[in-house]
Amino acid sequence: MKRWPFLRFVLIGVAVGLVVGMSIEAGWLDPLGPGTASAADVKPEAEPPHDDGKLRIICFGAHPDDCELQIGGTAALWAAQGHHVKFVSVTNGDIGHWRDAGGPLAHRRKAEVAQADALLHVTSEVLDIHDGELLPTLENRRTLTRLIRQWNADLVLSHRPNDYHPDHRYTGVLVQDAAYMVTVPFFCPDVPPLTKNPVFMYYPDRFQKPNPFQPDVAVSIDSVIEQKLSALAIIESQFYEGGANGSADLLPAGEAQQAERRQKVREGFAGRNRALADRFRRQLGEWYGQERAAKIEFAEAFELCEYGRQPDREELRRMFPLAGL
Repeated sequence: MKRWPFLRFVLIGVAVGLVVGMSIEAGWLDPLGPGTASAADVKPEAEPPHDDGKLRIICFGAHPDDCELQIGGTAALWAAQGHHVKFVSVTNGDIGHWRDAGGPLAHRRKAEVAQADALLHVTSEVLDIHDGELLPTLENRRTLTRLIRQWNADLVLSHRPNDYHPDHRYTGVLVQDAAYMVTVPFFCPDVPPLTKNPVFMYYPDRFQKPNPFQPDVAVSIDSVIEQKLSALAIIESQFYEGGANGSADLLPAGEAQQAERRQKVREGFAGRNRALADRFRRQLGEWYGQERAAKIEFAEAFELCEYGRQPDREELRRMFPLAGL
């Protein structure tokens, strides 16, 4: 007889579990709590069609701000032509601030680039890998390989593997390691391999050893420079506030001084792309002609990786938004 209270307790527990489970499935209860989207509400982002004749470009940056800084202008030009561009931040940026860190900073930076990328009309994704801890592991190689395949990429861009920051370097290494594996059927067999290897390219830097950056394409971004600068202005944690090497001294108290600080940051980025145009004026001349190149004020530039498909000049001309050519 003493077993019955225990058995009754078990039966009541099973009944409650069934009711709760049915309520969740029917949408009556939210398993994540009030004010939180339920699993049924979280829908994967719709992928653009793979067969609409448009280019599919995927850009990898080590942190939430790198793609926007390196290729934001060219991406906006691609998007305006109807091409499909995706920015992937390989780490979540969770130590990239002088005051904040951890989950709150990662969430803030993800929200910043989502808003910035929406302004550029590109797709945004941030991987949940700790900032400063990226390594060229087999699992990370698989992750990037899957992303390139899932996007069905025609063109893949990343940092070079001899950059100053270890996360930048290893992003470059991982993308290089994926450059052949994306076509190998039994590597990550859960995602179909690409039947045509993409073109792989690098962002510019100033490092000379073991080899300097040598651009194969230089793109005028004069027509979208304000759009790019407005996107970068959204990423306040890194630029207005100074990121990991900033300080409270950068943040003035008065509204006028804050506006002056924001304008200074904006002008600094304009100067950065102006300097790229001056640095690669010869390459701009090769694509736009000397007369027109002399008038280009802002530019971005990219170097071919020796891995992946090797396009000729005409294919590069078709791939890049070289207006008027």
